[in-house]
Amino acid sequence: MSSPAQPLAASLVQSVDWLAIAPPTIAAVVGLVVLVADLFVAENRKTLLGWTSVVGLAAATLMLLPLLDGDRSTFCLTGDATVCSYTADRFTLVIQFLVLGGALLAALLSVTALKDARKELPEGEYWFLLLSSAAGAALLPASRDLATLIVALEVASLPAFALVGLRSGDRKSSEAALKFFLSSVTATAVSLMGISFLYASTGTLYLTQVADRIQNVDGQLHTLAQTGVVLTLVGFAFKTAAVPFHFWVPDTYVGAPLPIAAYLSVIGKAVGFSGLILVTVVALPSYADAWGPALAVLAALTMTVGNVGALRQQATRAYSAVRLLAWSSVGQAGYLLVPIAAAAYSGDAEKSIGSTVAYALMYGAVNLGAFAVAALVGRTKSLNRVSDYRGLYASSPLSALLLAFFLLCLAGLPPGIIGLFAKVTVFSAAVDAGLGWLAVIMAVNVVIALFYYLQWTALLFRAPEGEPEKHRVPAPLTAAIALTGVLGIALSGAPQLVLRFTDTALF
Repeated sequence: MSSPAQPLAASLVQSVDWLAIAPPTIAAVVGLVVLVADLFVAENRKTLLGWTSVVGLAAATLMLLPLLDGDRSTFCLTGDATVCSYTADRFTLVIQFLVLGGALLAALLSVTALKDARKELPEGEYWFLLLSSAAGAALLPASRDLATLIVALEVASLPAFALVGLRSGDRKSSEAALKFFLSSVTATAVSLMGISFLYASTGTLYLTQVADRIQNVDGQLHTLAQTGVVLTLVGFAFKTAAVPFHFWVPDTYVGAPLPIAAYLSVIGKAVGFSGLILVTVVALPSYADAWGPALAVLAALTMTVGNVGALRQQATRAYSAVRLLAWSSVGQAGYLLVPIAAAAYSGDAEKSIGSTVAYALMYGAVNLGAFAVAALVGRTKSLNRVSDYRGLYASSPLSALLLAFFLLCLAGLPPGIIGLFAKVTVFSAAVDAGLGWLAVIMAVNVVIALFYYLQWTALLFRAPEGEPEKHRVPAPLTAAIALTGVLGIALSGAPQLVLRFTDTALF
């Protein structure tokens, strides 16, 4: 009895490539270190926890560099080394750079926000949750089986719920966290049901094996497989804030601490879109005739509802600046969906996905920059209305110029060349795939977005009402604004670098 058991046990042992898994592992380990250290660090030295987290995220980001020399995989089947649960290919590295770099910028914003919060936010728990979420978000693009994909998705999401509602005694924050939690849990349950249907149909969780086996599903299981595809897509559509699964976004962004709103707007989207790409293009290419039209319609609805929602924001309404950025992020999600939908119709799916990744990199840099300037203004204008930005140039010229640049990038206007470049890339992906109607809807939405982006930009340079209020910029906030500004300007000077970085074999 014992001899057959030993080979079976040996077959279950998998080698681990520690270098490949280093980026998410470092983020997770530093999170645990910060949580334990919080018990021993005196109250007046809690900022050490923040800087430890910043250093940890910087180290995790730098660990991507040794992985650029080639694809690496780990946690593979012992009988088939080509079927693995974790793969660090170019697609993974680009998304991990976006996730960990974005988390690093959110951490820099958080150092100042926690100092200003005056004990309203518990620092140890805050940093532990942020690092845990970043670790899950970095794990997701490397996941190559459905179980790891869902675990990574939940590790990224569950700490985010707590971060939104972490501010003690704030009813608005608690309501936002509850809405975010309930809607997200529902979407996760739907995804899990879809994945269970796919597993029942194919007998495997590995994405490449699902892609092979789902083409030859028994006729009796065909309806089950189709239902599984639809339910799985619904769950990921929620994570991307696609319409009609977007209703949680404005209230959640307003209720959350501003650095967490910035984090959700970029890292939350990166998680959703990378999961959506892996499920559709890698696991379910044979069902492109089902998910392609669905994603095209979702893209059209999302960009239209998001931009109209942003257009309707009143400049004098409380938190209107954050609400405008929230609705804008929904509209931007629509643009990001276009190339994924185009991948279903295109003969070159990798090129279409490269367009989404390129757009995500541009959006991540400039949207975090816009939130960084919003965090600066919010230090003296707690209601953070769009009207509070009137005359910002008189009090803080550099911040006003950078915010104008970020808004023009989001609008796709010079001198924000990277924004224009990214939109043209997405537009051409739709045209090349034969989705002319979607390209027309995108063009109309770009024009709608121009109005509210330019309106906000013009407000920055108008004469201020009363004496201009000087904004003292703390060092971490300065670093976050400067990093996003330098990145946006550098990419506008050489936008082809983004496409060259993403236009490689993604899978």
